[in-house]
Amino acid sequence: MSPLPAGKVLAFAARGERRCLGVRRGGRWTACPYAAVLDGAGAKDRCASCDRLDRSRSVAADTMADDPRPYGVYLAYFGPGLLKVGITAAERGPARLVEQGAVAYAWLGRGPLMAARRAEALLGSALAVPDRFGKAAKRAARAALPPVADRIAELSRLHGRARELTGWPETLEPAEFSCVDHTELFGLDRIPAAAGELGGLTAGAEIVGEVVAGVGADLYLRLRQAGAPSGGGGTAVLDARGLSGWVLEAASGPVTTVPVREGARGAAGGRAAGRTSGQEGGQEGLF
Repeated sequence: MSPLPAGKVLAFAARGERRCLGVRRGGRWTACPYAAVLDGAGAKDRCASCDRLDRSRSVAADTMADDPRPYGVYLAYFGPGLLKVGITAAERGPARLVEQGAVAYAWLGRGPLMAARRAEALLGSALAVPDRFGKAAKRAARAALPPVADRIAELSRLHGRARELTGWPETLEPAEFSCVDHTELFGLDRIPAAAGELGGLTAGAEIVGEVVAGVGADLYLRLRQAGAPSGGGGTAVLDARGLSGWVLEAASGPVTTVPVREGARGAAGGRAAGRTSGQEGGQEGLF
């Protein structure tokens, strides 16, 4: 169960400076030795030095090729035409798909890390299936999702094409097609098409609103805003990754003071390729 169910009222403020959270190494969390101050509006919760340390031994950065754990290869659906391929440690189950806000997904196979990487690369080269989409494209797609049956059909077609490719790694055990849809888990039916976007936090900024839905790191809130009837306002999405590193305290006022900008609408676009963690909506070593 989500700790932030629909209808829950949040009212918090950012205090002080946003600080780097450090890095997890050797099974334990190590605090940032520099106590680095971060950009309050950014999604990254580590400074450049801690980020380099983390990626020096990272599956996401291809610097951990000797990882002995089995890996799963998946197809993730974010909207019409927005299907990506990815891998995740089998022990994590579907957690990676939930973290990145996949509307639906299906497993392709399971096996050693390098076999999973070869399958991922094969789909990219043979079928032009990307390994990531930017945050803006994902949000825009949620505004006009087709029926569940259409999502399943699109995933099924790509799954079948993928399994027919020559050069499929022999050590990767194939998975029969089975689709998991996250409509109910995320509350996708509650997300309005015209949701705005909350800007980044700054010291003293306050957010007051009611939870509408949560999709990966995106939290949709029905805001309480100054000037709106009875303190009410529109719905806007907050990238919850931007909260990490801040000291959060109870809000002192009744309304949201963080600026809200108009959200993306219409057909999704802006595909982003590659594995550089600094890209918008990039993977942050969540394997």
